[in-house]
Amino acid sequence: MALVVQKYGGTSVADADRIRDVARRVVDTYKNGSGVVAVVSAMGRSTDELLELAAEVSENPHPRELDMLLTAGERVTMALVAMAIADFGVPATSLTGSQAGILTTGRHGQAEIVEIRADRVRDGLDRGEVVIVAGFQGVDPGSKDVTTLGRGGSDATAVALASALSADHCEIYTDVDGVYTADPRVVPSATKLDEVSFEEMLELASAGAGVLMPRSVEFGRRFNIPIHVRSSFHDGDGTWVKEETMEQPVVRGIAHDDSEAKLTVYRVPDTPGVAASLFEPLADAGITVDMIVQNVSQDGFTDISFTVPLAMIDVAQAQAEVVAEAVDAGGVSVDREIAKVSVVGLGMKTESGTASRMFRILSDHGINIQMISTSPIRISCVISGDKIVEAVSALHEGLGLGGESTG
Repeated sequence: MALVVQKYGGTSVADADRIRDVARRVVDTYKNGSGVVAVVSAMGRSTDELLELAAEVSENPHPRELDMLLTAGERVTMALVAMAIADFGVPATSLTGSQAGILTTGRHGQAEIVEIRADRVRDGLDRGEVVIVAGFQGVDPGSKDVTTLGRGGSDATAVALASALSADHCEIYTDVDGVYTADPRVVPSATKLDEVSFEEMLELASAGAGVLMPRSVEFGRRFNIPIHVRSSFHDGDGTWVKEETMEQPVVRGIAHDDSEAKLTVYRVPDTPGVAASLFEPLADAGITVDMIVQNVSQDGFTDISFTVPLAMIDVAQAQAEVVAEAVDAGGVSVDREIAKVSVVGLGMKTESGTASRMFRILSDHGINIQMISTSPIRISCVISGDKIVEAVSALHEGLGLGGESTG
C-alpha cells in the first residue's frame, strides 16, 4: 500500500470550515487506497497571537516556557482534524511531536531533528488509521523538554517523517499553487513551475522564497523523498521538488529577502585570527551570518561587511562593537534598509554570462550592488531595500522568465 505524508499549513486549517476541507482531502486520499500521515500547523495566526500574549505577560519569556506555550497551537489543530476525519467514518488518531517520536536538539525555539522513532505512527497505520501529527515540535531526549523547530518547522516535520516512514512522497499543502519563477505578489507575470530540483529549491528557499523551509528540502534531498507543493484550496497539480528534472534551464527562478541587515566593521587590523574573533561570538550567540565581504587590505587594515537576520541585528551589533574595541578597529555601522535578490538555476553550471547579464540589468535600472555572493547555481546581490521590487521585476523580465507554467 502506498504511503503519503501530507502537511497542512496555518491558512489551510484557519477555521472550522477549512479544517473540515482538510479532513475531506485526507479521507479522499485514504479511500483511494493510500496510508496517510497528516502533519498540521497551528490555526491561522495562532502562533503569532501566542507570541503577542507572551510579550504582554513577560518582558523576557523563558525559552523553555515559550516552547511549551507555542506547541499548544499545533496540539489544538491535530485534535480538531482527527475529530473531523472521524466524522467521515475513518479512524484517526492524533499525536504530539514527542508522541510521534520526533527527537531534537535541546535548543529552544530553533531545535533540529536528530532522529525519528516513529513506532507509534507505524502502529496507527498498521491499525488502518489516519495518523495526525503536530508539526513544528519535538522533544529533547536528554532533558525530556518539549522543543520547537522554528518558523516553517512543520515542513521539516513532514519531510523528516516521510523519510523515516519510507513514504512514496510528501505533499506540502499551502495557500499558493506551487513554486513560482518569482514571488507573484511582486511580479504578477511570474509563472508556476511544474518541477524544480532539490538543489535549486534549496537555493531558492535559502535566498528568501518562503514556500518551503530550507531544512525540509535538505531532508528531501538527503533521503530522496519527492515533495509536491500544492494548494489546499483546489485539486490541481502544484510543483514537484525532486532529484532530477526533465529540463535544466539556465535560470529557474528569482528569490528575494528583505529580512536581513548589513553590519560593517571598519579598519579592522589585517592580521590572522581577527575574523575568527569577530564571528565566533556571533556563532555562540546563535546568530546566523549570511553574506560576508572583506575589502582589500589598505595600510594593514580592512573593512569587513556581513549580513545577519534583521531580528538579531541589535545583538550582532553589540557583539561586533565589543570585538571592534578589543582589536582597536575603526568602528561599526549598521544598515537596516537592505534587501537581497538572487538568481537561481542549474543551467548556470554549464552556461556562462548569467552574472554579467544580471549586473547589467541592475545597472540599467540604476540599482547599485553593495555585496555579491555566488554558488555554482546561484548569484545573490545585496541592494538598497527600496529597490527590491524594481530589481526582481527587471530581472524576471530581462532574464526571460514568464509565459506559461513551465518545468
